[in-house]
Amino acid sequence: MDTTAPPLTNLAGPTTARQVLGLLTAIADTADWLYDHWYVLAAVIAVCWGVGELVVRRLAAKASAQRMALEFVSTRHFDPSLEEIFRRGVQLARASTSMPWWAPRRSKAVQIRLRADGSAPLRYRIEGPAEAERLLSITPFGPDVTVARGRPITDRPRDHTVRAEFLLRGKPTAPLREVPLAPDPLQPLIDAVADLRAELGDLAELRLDMQRAPKWVLRARRLQLMGAARRRERREAQRAARWLRQDASGIEDSLGWQVQQLLSDRPAAGGGRRLVMPPVPRRVEPTEALGKLAEDDQLLRVQLLAMCTSNTAGRAQARMAQLQAALDVFGGRSRWAIRGWQLGPWRIGADHWPIKHGFERRWTLGHCQPPRANWVRLEELCGLLKPPTVHCRLPVLASDLPTFRFGDPELLLQGIYRGPNGRERLVATYAEETLFEVGVGKAGGGKTERALAQAIGWAHAGGGLVFIDPHRDSWPRARPFLAHDDLMQRIALIDLNGLGPNPRISSWNPLGMHQGQAAHEVVEATADAYASALAWDDATAPRALTILTAALTVLVTVNEAACRTGRPEDQATIFHIRALLTDPAFRTASLAAVAGRLDGDTRAWWQSVFPTLPADAFAVVLNPIARLAANPVTRAFLGQPVGVYDIRAAMDSRMIVWVCPGGNGPTDRLLTALLARDLLRAARSRRDTPEEQRVPFRPYFDELITLTGAAPETIAAMFEDLRKYKCHVHGMTQLLSRLPAPVRLSLLQNASTLATTAGSKTAIAPITAEWGDDPSPDRVATMDRFEHYLSTNVRGRRIGPFRLRGPHLDAVFAALARPKQAPALERAAQANAQAVPLHQATDRAADQLGRVTAFLTMHSPAGAAAAHLSKEKDQEFG
Repeated sequence: MDTTAPPLTNLAGPTTARQVLGLLTAIADTADWLYDHWYVLAAVIAVCWGVGELVVRRLAAKASAQRMALEFVSTRHFDPSLEEIFRRGVQLARASTSMPWWAPRRSKAVQIRLRADGSAPLRYRIEGPAEAERLLSITPFGPDVTVARGRPITDRPRDHTVRAEFLLRGKPTAPLREVPLAPDPLQPLIDAVADLRAELGDLAELRLDMQRAPKWVLRARRLQLMGAARRRERREAQRAARWLRQDASGIEDSLGWQVQQLLSDRPAAGGGRRLVMPPVPRRVEPTEALGKLAEDDQLLRVQLLAMCTSNTAGRAQARMAQLQAALDVFGGRSRWAIRGWQLGPWRIGADHWPIKHGFERRWTLGHCQPPRANWVRLEELCGLLKPPTVHCRLPVLASDLPTFRFGDPELLLQGIYRGPNGRERLVATYAEETLFEVGVGKAGGGKTERALAQAIGWAHAGGGLVFIDPHRDSWPRARPFLAHDDLMQRIALIDLNGLGPNPRISSWNPLGMHQGQAAHEVVEATADAYASALAWDDATAPRALTILTAALTVLVTVNEAACRTGRPEDQATIFHIRALLTDPAFRTASLAAVAGRLDGDTRAWWQSVFPTLPADAFAVVLNPIARLAANPVTRAFLGQPVGVYDIRAAMDSRMIVWVCPGGNGPTDRLLTALLARDLLRAARSRRDTPEEQRVPFRPYFDELITLTGAAPETIAAMFEDLRKYKCHVHGMTQLLSRLPAPVRLSLLQNASTLATTAGSKTAIAPITAEWGDDPSPDRVATMDRFEHYLSTNVRGRRIGPFRLRGPHLDAVFAALARPKQAPALERAAQANAQAVPLHQATDRAADQLGRVTAFLTMHSPAGAAAAHLSKEKDQEFG
């Protein structure tokens, strides 16, 4: 049986060999078939790649839909350290991985958007995974950077669009240039978009996408770089060996070497040939070959995209060239360059097929697919990881400061701003936000000219104002530009200088009650004006204040009675204080006529205290009134029973009132104090009007030094209170240091707009100190005439200080000038103020005492003469 069985070992060998041979034959046949039908393999590979790419794109789009955006706005004093910026970069790198596990690599990125669309010099926005919002919202920059949730941005289509993708050119392992933080690395980018005009459809945006690269990608890149470095070293060694052999052959074949061999006693070794040792390739050091890719820490892959659009041909291309030039500041041995091919004058890049489609997809979805060369370390990007800092010079855009439009009641002219591109425009502030304004500068520097231009523009827009000018220079200057028919009926001139052979004077009765004022407000305003002008208070002049208040109370009550009986022409004036204190008959008749209207304390004071006062107690009260009466202009102005000047009515009816006091002497200071206090009283009296119905009104105070010398507390109160009543004060002065402390402190604390022209460094220093000495007093002191530095509030945000040229009336309002109608305006302004010849007003003022006495006699009750005061006092003052 054993001899007939076949051996198993002999059968296994041929069978296995046949199987292996068959497998190899099948493989060969398959390879041959694939070689003949290569297009089938290519189609299969293409289909697999297409399906895979489609799946990846859908997943990436789904992941990108879960992204969020944050807007970062820095303050003017934002000054981060390099460590703070680096920490911010670490946060961004960490946030790029906060995506679901299934999200493709291209969607795992954080995007920094630097956008210029006219709303801000450069909007700084970060977009990233929604899961990283908490991480990105808490920045190491502190309170100097405000973080807000970003709203979706939708841009309307423009006519012209230019796209670009930037890649790193140069030595692939070399870092970008280390750009210092001062000046701000963003400054070139901001300068590149400084002349952007939103009204032309200009838009520029730069997007930097950052992501952590996979370890295997980094290893592959390192292997590639190391292999390239080794090949380069081998080529260098081969080149050196070739040169050595050539040098040796050249020496041996030279005549000198041959002669040396003939004369030498010893023959040359090696049959007369020199042995040449080829150089060994230098060992490649990884740190030297890999450069910035040698370490894993804070190594990122980045994608830098840019897009510029405009509705005007050529502007988008020019803007892209400016952005490219701005990025050159980061260039060193490695630099940013636009990706594409240059064919003569044509460039094939992101604006052309097929690259354009991929660019649009990455731009829209925020996908990061950087070029192979775009490896950077975190410290190379520090200049782009923060908003603009204090070291950045920001332009003033139309969105920051609106352009002035003639006749627009919402805008208030400020001056002429010259942009970085040399383009000039008239800039303005919003009237409702310009609550108080202060202008400082030397004489002739242009502060009054600027105030006049602002007042004229406000008047033509339908606004009301009062311009108080102690020197009267402003009225002749403004008159040609206000001489319009639609303005003449709103302009009133109160000129107290008495110029010309036949001056005309308006009238004002500070004690008049025909305009419906509250009696206690009139008494308080007049007494406070006296006290302010004469530096009275309860500690230095208590008796004088008491006497004046008591006298004013009686006269105001008399005037109230006259108005109630329909005889306002019989009202007393401020000059009748003298008669009330020194004339027993007038005093008796006055007290008798209003006895029933006075309160008990006032009657008791006149009956009990007044008779005990010494004779010299009245001089301090009567002397200022005597000075007012000695001047025919002030006597005519204040001596009329029914005054025309009514600043409250001017506020409510949008009048344009020009008030020119006569000077700055003691008499004029008292008159100025009366006018200022009446203005404060009138503004506060608007409490009876709902806030939405209060008409905006603007007092302009030229030469605050003169005005505050008469009423410092009143002017200070105006800068503190009047905004509540839509009365916005504008003040001009040469020196802040000469203003009283209450006025100076109120000005600087509440000024919505602060402006200064050139002047001495000592005079300018208080203003520049409010700006942190940026600009410095040295810079401001050397400005040309009509140049200003100005800071203001726009939409609740501080703008400036920035430099502008003050508006010159002859240039800005040349089209409004009507010099031939100036005389007609003068007549209309005096007619609106009901100005009469000086002699006529003086005669009427002199006769007013008789009319008041007749009214009192007529309205005194029977037997009132028995209620006269002490006979001794009556005889003493009779």
